[in-house]
Amino acid sequence: MEKNLTTGSVLGRVISFSLPYLLAYFLQTLYGMADLFIIGQFEGVASTTAVSVGSQVMHMITVMIVGLAMGSTVTIGQAVGAGDLPRAGRNIGNTVTLFLSLSVVLTAALVALVRPIVGLMSTPEAAVAGTVQYLTICFLGIPFITAYNIISSIFRGLGDSKSPMYFIAVACVANIALDYLFMGALSMGPAGAALGTTLSQTISVVISMAVILRRKSGISLRKADLRPARPVMGQILSIGVPVALQDGFIQISFIVITIIANRRGLNDAAAVGIVEKIISFLFLVPSAMLSTVSALGAQNIGAGREDRARLTLRYAITIAVCFGLCAAAVIQFWAEPLVGLFTDPSTGDGAQVIRLGGQYFRGYVWDCVFAGIHFSFSGYFCARGKSILSFLHNVISILLVRVPGAYLTSTLFPTTLLPMGLATAAGSLLSVLVCAVAFFRLTRKDTPAL
Repeated sequence: MEKNLTTGSVLGRVISFSLPYLLAYFLQTLYGMADLFIIGQFEGVASTTAVSVGSQVMHMITVMIVGLAMGSTVTIGQAVGAGDLPRAGRNIGNTVTLFLSLSVVLTAALVALVRPIVGLMSTPEAAVAGTVQYLTICFLGIPFITAYNIISSIFRGLGDSKSPMYFIAVACVANIALDYLFMGALSMGPAGAALGTTLSQTISVVISMAVILRRKSGISLRKADLRPARPVMGQILSIGVPVALQDGFIQISFIVITIIANRRGLNDAAAVGIVEKIISFLFLVPSAMLSTVSALGAQNIGAGREDRARLTLRYAITIAVCFGLCAAAVIQFWAEPLVGLFTDPSTGDGAQVIRLGGQYFRGYVWDCVFAGIHFSFSGYFCARGKSILSFLHNVISILLVRVPGAYLTSTLFPTTLLPMGLATAAGSLLSVLVCAVAFFRLTRKDTPAL
């Protein structure tokens, strides 16, 4: 199962590892967008807003779980790169124990707090009931969402990015079919969207477990590996917690932006929610670069090949920037048609949502360029076990630019969402500057004095 990523062409490794991850994340984003697209065909703006608000909360929870799992990906990757398979087995066993316990506690807490969470989001009154239904069902499915993402992180730490792609492909097909059943045929609204998402994740986990049990691997997992070990847990958490907090703060900043938009009215809320869904598709490449740099970098650093880790970072930044510039150029011409896919343009509210969404999208899309750069840096920092740097640069950008910028632009420009979108991109630009300084200071310490 494990794959050595410390030899061969660095660019070839970056491409071969990132493409399956990119496709997997594309499929995961596609079935998230499918909820919004399909409910827009059968329900009104209130239901669309309920799904967009609820899915944003779930996205925040999911990315924090994925961020915490980065500790597993990196520690497993370092062990595999060093050829220490027993250590890799201990890391896998402790990962299972840690996240199983976490998912149970998280489920109970979130189900109990669902109504306060909906209230905290400043959800428009017309969308409150649908949002509560959506989140309650999704919260009950958190153990399966956690299981899928942990299984994926383990595979990527072993150098295998293809298996998670196959697992999510099954979930994507199942989710789209279940969405049409629950929201179309059965007219279940937001509850149907949540039920389709939860059941599709469950199907994916069952299939992935079947594959794991049948596949032979060079790594043996013993009962003792499941027993919590302080050094192993400490290493996983020391890397994963800063990343989870970083991702959590990023999502909180977007939720704050959503709250700001919600307070402007239902149409503004729907416009921001739709664009957030579409932009998550464009963020596929930056996210793929983060995962690629962290996994490849961890194995190479574990093998003592720091030069290959830095070259991986360089290629990742180049790919991300080229993609971001192309996406930004296209969106300047196609913003409204893309937003129009998720609402009815023949109605007055729908036309207003499209107009506002186009404004927000044209500013926000530049974030793809800057995020691609700082995501790649974050992957490198994680691979080196310095994930606290990723946490710091994101907190700085959120507190100094992203949130205050969104609030000020919303207040100063009440008739357009374009400045709010630009404020988000400006936050990522600050992250890039902080990352560049941190990288050069970090690598300068590694350079021997002449």
